Amino acid sequence: MTRILADLSDDDLAWLDSRAASEGKSRAAVMRDAVAAYRAAIQAGGIERYFGIWRGRASSDAE
Repeated sequence: MTRILADLSDDDLAWLDSRAASEGKSRAAVMRDAVAAYRAAIQAGGIERYFGIWRGRASSDAE
């Protein structure tokens, strides 16, 4: 496993510490989980795959 350095704002670090404590994990474990989830979302097409899904459909809002 490779070690990296990351600069985080004080607010982000406080949130990370809080999240890690609530999950009973280390900062590093929470960050690894976040990177894995982000990677999975990107590989699955992320939210971008839903852009334009309603294009060309009539609105159901009656005026």
